[in-house]
Amino acid sequence: MTQDELKQAVGQAAVEILLPTLDDRSVIGVGTGSTANCFIDALAKHKGFFDGAVASSEATAQRLKGHGIQVHDLNSVAQLDYYVDGADEANKHLELIKGGGAALTREKIVAAVARTFICIADESKLVDTLGQFPLPVEVIPMARSHVAREIVRLGGDPVYREGCVTDNGNVILDIHNMQIHDPRKLEEQLNAIVGVVCSGLFAARPADILLLGTKSGVKRLEREQ
Repeated sequence: MTQDELKQAVGQAAVEILLPTLDDRSVIGVGTGSTANCFIDALAKHKGFFDGAVASSEATAQRLKGHGIQVHDLNSVAQLDYYVDGADEANKHLELIKGGGAALTREKIVAAVARTFICIADESKLVDTLGQFPLPVEVIPMARSHVAREIVRLGGDPVYREGCVTDNGNVILDIHNMQIHDPRKLEEQLNAIVGVVCSGLFAARPADILLLGTKSGVKRLEREQ
């Protein structure tokens, strides 16, 4: 199977988890990126079975609307039963690195509201130690240099993502050359830096279910409670 086929398989698998629980009041949180797009395309075939979705980015909102799926503002939604999104890396504890598509802050907000976070990815994203994929950090523009210096003190090598402006009007620093042995601690340390809006570490709120596309089918991992 190609990587695109693996993404389509996990997108469909996520839809199959959701379908038995949906009704005309259901609102689904939807992430950003190529794997999330495969989920949206599969979900659209069943758009008559739920009320709508909350999008984690402007790009996702446009794709949902293009399929005729109503997009809700998160402030108008009392509850999300599910949030479905991809990841750049995941470990066995279902802690994630996200933000390659620069939507990390909105993704983390929607994930925080959802009762169940389903992460969909191909098997190459599962790693023993997070950090081979550069860790994105969304930063207030005027604080970029200050935040970069603080990241160096934490042992990382921050690189400004040229030409990238988030949907929130901020910039991204990608942290290279850092093996993340304690994701929750590093997430707390990054959050404490003045000028940081959000880091792409999803450790305080990891995924609940990880669906991995493999050549032998979709593998399901669940977070230990």
